[in-house]
Amino acid sequence: MNSSLQLNLFWQGFLAAHPQVGQLPRPPHFYFCDNAKDANLCADLVVQGVKQATAASLWWYTTNNETLPKVGSHYIIINWSGVPKAVIQTAAVSVMTFGTVDSDFAYAEGEGDRSLAFWQDVHRSYYARELGCDENDIADDFEIVCHRFKTVYRG
Repeated sequence: MNSSLQLNLFWQGFLAAHPQVGQLPRPPHFYFCDNAKDANLCADLVVQGVKQATAASLWWYTTNNETLPKVGSHYIIINWSGVPKAVIQTAAVSVMTFGTVDSDFAYAEGEGDRSLAFWQDVHRSYYARELGCDENDIADDFEIVCHRFKTVYRG
């Protein structure tokens, strides 16, 4: 089955389970991270309701001409292979600096031991790979988009 058909069927399943939302068009889809292992793990954490936040760099949104998520908007979470796993709904979005992310947000991301130290370590490394720079170049004033969401449908 091709990925577009899979996504359409998955979205139709969501609409059937949530008739109160009406006939919304299929939303964008994405996976987390930049490798199969972490993307699949994060998708599973969303399905389990453990991962309820993510933090992309503002640089990524600007470079890719993407608009920031809006409260109430839906997204389909896919795994690395493109298989839809969950539908999320945006609960809050804020642009902040790397250094102002707190332990509550790190916990909501649901990864590793859910500590702020773990969050800082893996995200500093991720942003450095994304920008093609040294981890030390990701300073506390580096701007990120903190996106809180809730899992509203599981495949």
